[in-house]
Amino acid sequence: MTAAIAADGRHRAVIENVSPCVDHGRFAAKRCAGDLVAVEADITTAASCEQFVKTVTDRFGRLDVLVNNVGDFRWGTLAEGSLEDWQDIFASNLMSVVFMSRAALPHMKKGRWGRIVNLGAVGAERAFGQAKISAYAAAKAAVVALSRSLALEEAKNGITVNVVNPSSIDEKELSLEEARKLRDARFPIGRPPTVEDVAAAVAFFASEEAEYVTGQVVNVSGGWML
Repeated sequence: MTAAIAADGRHRAVIENVSPCVDHGRFAAKRCAGDLVAVEADITTAASCEQFVKTVTDRFGRLDVLVNNVGDFRWGTLAEGSLEDWQDIFASNLMSVVFMSRAALPHMKKGRWGRIVNLGAVGAERAFGQAKISAYAAAKAAVVALSRSLALEEAKNGITVNVVNPSSIDEKELSLEEARKLRDARFPIGRPPTVEDVAAAVAFFASEEAEYVTGQVVNVSGGWML
């Protein structure tokens, strides 16, 4: 995601929450021509998120884009899953968005410009007959609702908030070029999804051209949602 956003060369400071962040940071550094710093942090706590943002703003002097792209996933029914599982899933998927957004907003407001892109999931709005994802689906649905409300709150400050819902990506290392050579009947578009497909949607929401787009949810699912 970071490499796709940085490719346009206009953003000086981009935060992408990933796990494990250091490994992803090193990977992105190989693809980004600009300055990049990897910060390891527990984003399920408010204090850690504030320190995370401070590290970035101290380094770059500003914050343009926040991509909330982290979240635990566990199979389990409501009856069988523990309360601890639910709390952990909500902490990593929902509260991380709350804490990071709260920490980032003052810096975006200062410049009267900002982009917040939250990663949801296709299960955030429809279950697709998949059982045992109630906690994850509920947390991602909450991210969608939060994003729409936050979009209204911050529109006057030049800050947009949008959601990208990716489908399940089986092969994280599969490139777009490689995917185009494969067939996958699960998706109407005929090929498997890639991280690059998701990154393209995130990069658009993070761009100058998307200044009139806020509170929206885009499903990057190759037609699977239809």
